[in-house]
Parts: sequence; C-alpha cells; structure tokens
Amino acid sequence: MSLTARIMIGMAAGVVLGVVFNRIDSTFINTHIVAGLFGMVGTMFVNALKMLVVPLVFFSLLTGVTGIGDIRLLGRVGGKSFGLYLMTTALAIAIAILIALLVGPGSGFDMTGIDTTGVEGREAPRVWQVFAAIVPANPVAAFASGEMLQIIFYTILLGIAVLMLGGRSKPFVEGCEYLNEVMMKIVTIVMAFAPVGVFCLIAKTFTEQGIELFLPVLAYVATLTGALFLHLFVTLMLMLKLMTGLNPFTFMAKIRPAQIFAFSTASSNATIPITLRSVTERMGVDNSVASFCVPFGATINMDGTAIMQGVATVFLANVYGIDLGLTGYLTVIAMSVLASIGTAGVPGVGLVMLTMVLGQVGLPIEGIALILGVDRLMDMIRTAVNITGDAVVTTIVAKGEGKVDLALFNDPEAGLLADQDIHIDAEAEKELAIAAHKH
Repeated sequence: MSLTARIMIGMAAGVVLGVVFNRIDSTFINTHIVAGLFGMVGTMFVNALKMLVVPLVFFSLLTGVTGIGDIRLLGRVGGKSFGLYLMTTALAIAIAILIALLVGPGSGFDMTGIDTTGVEGREAPRVWQVFAAIVPANPVAAFASGEMLQIIFYTILLGIAVLMLGGRSKPFVEGCEYLNEVMMKIVTIVMAFAPVGVFCLIAKTFTEQGIELFLPVLAYVATLTGALFLHLFVTLMLMLKLMTGLNPFTFMAKIRPAQIFAFSTASSNATIPITLRSVTERMGVDNSVASFCVPFGATINMDGTAIMQGVATVFLANVYGIDLGLTGYLTVIAMSVLASIGTAGVPGVGLVMLTMVLGQVGLPIEGIALILGVDRLMDMIRTAVNITGDAVVTTIVAKGEGKVDLALFNDPEAGLLADQDIHIDAEAEKELAIAAHKH
C-alpha cells in the first residue's frame, strides 16, 4: 500500500474516531487520550516537520542558486514567481468576494449570545515595513526564529557570492549538495510516521471541534469551502493548463500527498519538505527552480487564506449591515495581498491577517468571534489550497525556463513513494556484503 493511501486511511480513521469521541464526551478520553496521547504524537509529528524546514530550505535553495549558475536567470525566476504569486493571491480574493456577494452569507444573522471577548486587533503593516523586514539585521537570529523571507534573502545573497567566486567554491557547493541529500533522507524518515501523525492530529481536531460548531455559521462555511474548491480545481488548474499545456489531472494526482500533509498540519511552512519532494521527484521540476519557488511561495503565497479574508469580510459586513462598496472591497484585496507577503505560513495566521483587513475597512474586530470555532478546520482546507498554488506557480515558472522533465511528469510511477520504510539501497547492501566477506 502506498504512503498516500496509508495517510488517507489514517485521516479517515481520525475523522470517524474524533466524531465518536466528541459524542461520548468522556473526561478520561478528552484528558488522557485526546489531549494527552493524540496531542503528544500530533505535536511531535508537526515539530518533526518544522524541524526540517530551515535547514532544508537553506541547503536546497543554496544548491538551487548555484545550480542555476546564471545570476540573470535567477533574477528572471524570482521575478516571474513573485509576479505570479501576487497575481494568484489577488485573483483568489477577488473570486472569493464575488462569490460571497452572490451568496450573501451572514444576512439576518443574530449576534445575541455571542461571546466577543478576547478578540484583539492587529495593526496592518505598511508597505515599506514589509519590504524593509526582508533584509535580516542578524542572519543567525533569522534562522533561529524561522523568518522565512529573511532566510531566503540571505541564502540567495550567499549563493550569488558563491557563484561570483567561481571554481574556488566547488568544495563548498559539493558539501551543500551532500547536506541537501541528507535532509531529504531525513524527510523520508519523518514521512514513515506520517499515517500515525495525521491520524492523531485529525482525531484531536474533530474530538475538540465537533460538528455542532458549523451549524450557526453554515452559510459562511459553505461559501468559503465552495470558493476554495473553485480556486483549487478551476482557477489554478486553468492557469496550469493555459501556461504550461500540462495535464491538470496528472498534476493533482502527484500533489495529493503534499495536500494531505497541508490539511493535517494547517501549516504551509511545515509542508515545504513534502511539497519540494512532490514537485521535484514526482513532477520532474528541476531543483534549481523548485528550491527557490516552493519556500518563497510558502512564505508569500496564501491563496486559501486570501479567500478566507474575502468571504469573512463579506460575511461580517452582512452581519453588521455595513455596505463596504467598491472602494472597501478593493481595499480588502490590496490589504490581503500585502498581509500575505508579511505574514508567516503557520497555523492560525489567517485570523491575524483578518484583524488587519477588518480594521482597515472599519468592520468590528469582535466579529471574528463568530468564525473562531470553525477556523481550525477551515484553516486545514485553505492550507491545502495554499500549497497547491505554490506547486502550480513553481511548475509554470519551471516550464517557462525549460526546467521540467516531461517524461517524469507524465510517468505515473515517477518518484512514487510506495513504502517509506527505512531501508538500505542495493548498492549499499552490496558494499556491506563485500566488507563482511573481507572480515
């Protein structure tokens, strides 16, 4: 059985068990099994994925920059990816606002009994602050705190310096390539435990959230889910087909493992190792492009989160009976794109961004309390959309630069991780056998 199949079984089992445990509502189960065992295993799994992100991005991006070998080509790849990421985010929120205006979620909603305490606003960042923060004052601190934009900036700068030194850099580059392979091997080890980790995360979420939370805000949930799926299956796939000519069905089949990881972890950053593996080993995108575009996209490209901003803004505007008008919605689009650049790809970041947007258009921040209960599950779906957008843009940029192995992309078995059990490859086994014979 493939790893993807085992993860999906773990996810389905987690949903079923979570709903059952939520119905039982036992103090012992909630305390010792859900919060205790499931919480421990789920946290360990997510932490293991996060543990890989910074070193993997550093070594993969560094080898990618040196692998490109041409500073002008690097600039072209960076410019294309940045432009496409901004375009998809703006397109996503525009579609979300349009759908929400047509459906009209929140009209006639009764606010009676809604607890709005504990909801705090966040000031929107200025454009200059966002771009100034890209340059790290202390690279070591940036690596320690996981500031992805700063890490990407420093790594690219280091890669350019390495290229400028020419042949003298060869030992350093070879060392980075080796360490990149080591990090990918650690990804293999961590992924072996993915079915159990996903099961625990999903079971804990559904036990704690239940189904009842969706009923009061069903119109919001339905509109948001519909907008997310429309962007995922129509907008992004049309972009892929029109800009590359590649088969969207093949693409969706190969990105599925990364989508599952994104859904279970609700973190674009934690899913970077899996997304990288999917686009390089399954789709044939050259590492020199993927190692730049994927972490860059996980940091600034938040299509799913932008869609949430649009639907939530319309929902809350209807709840409070406030007409934002064309100017208000254009402000929402601009603010969401800006906030997506300056906000990290971690769980719950959508609500932080939403407080900025609501404050900018004059909607009460307290309204977030209405959607707070369902946000975790919605966050899981929109994160899967986020990383799919990352993979689509990466593939488009790579195809435009002639950096996609079409035979690999069209091969359904390419890079298939059938069983992620740790094993010694045939060559290593042969060497061990020879060594044993000598002794």
